[in-house]
Amino acid sequence: MRWQNRRVSSNVEDRRHLSARQGLVGGGIGTIILVLAMYLLGGNPSQLLNHLELGNSADTSYVATPEEEELARFVSVVLAETEDVWTGLFRKQGLTYEYPTLVLYSGSVQTGSGYASSATGPFYSPGDRKLYIDLSFHQELQRRFRAPGDFAMAYVIAHEVGHHVQTLLGISDKVMSLRNRLSEADFNKYLVRLELQADYFAGVWAHHANRMNLLEEGDLDEALAAASAVGDDRIQKAARGTPCRTASPTAHPSRGSDGSTRDSSRGT
Repeated sequence: MRWQNRRVSSNVEDRRHLSARQGLVGGGIGTIILVLAMYLLGGNPSQLLNHLELGNSADTSYVATPEEEELARFVSVVLAETEDVWTGLFRKQGLTYEYPTLVLYSGSVQTGSGYASSATGPFYSPGDRKLYIDLSFHQELQRRFRAPGDFAMAYVIAHEVGHHVQTLLGISDKVMSLRNRLSEADFNKYLVRLELQADYFAGVWAHHANRMNLLEEGDLDEALAAASAVGDDRIQKAARGTPCRTASPTAHPSRGSDGSTRDSSRGT
């Protein structure tokens, strides 16, 4: 990917020097009551959660290598490219694209949706609308999943941004509203479609990146290798034994470029 000398995003939060402790400060029912009280009084619960989140982390002696710093810049450039593409696509629909924040962490992290470790792989947290990634995942892509190349990493970022797009469009909420109305098996089918659509959205971004001449020979193969080998199901199954999805053939950027929200799992 031709990423050097491109704009970096200002929406990157570096927490690699922090080590998260599982659970919120104060913890348990007390925290829940505080959050509910703030919400009912018209306040912003996320401010409290952010405060607790910071108080629940400890400084570490983390020192990034030059390779990690270059990778951090790379993912920041990829995030910036997704910002530009989705801002334009939303504008065409009369909508405003709200930028997500990309959080870099090491080992474990406290999010708006709870505690997570790097074993779960990169993920998007709808609770705080942030993307989370431990940069050591780049090595896993190459060694464990055999999906080398910088564009494989770019695809992973674009896929998580796809989940953010789903949140902004209300798609995620619609799917989650079905949880208590369907059997676990039927609900999981919708989760699979949700993941496939995030793949499709990653492909939409890749299509536009290709039109901007950012892709190099072999980049598309890297993205497809990442889509097939590094699906959320593969990572999460290894982390906690719960498969979620399979790779989507619609991740290829030549299939669709309008950013529409059609059901990509049907290939239409």
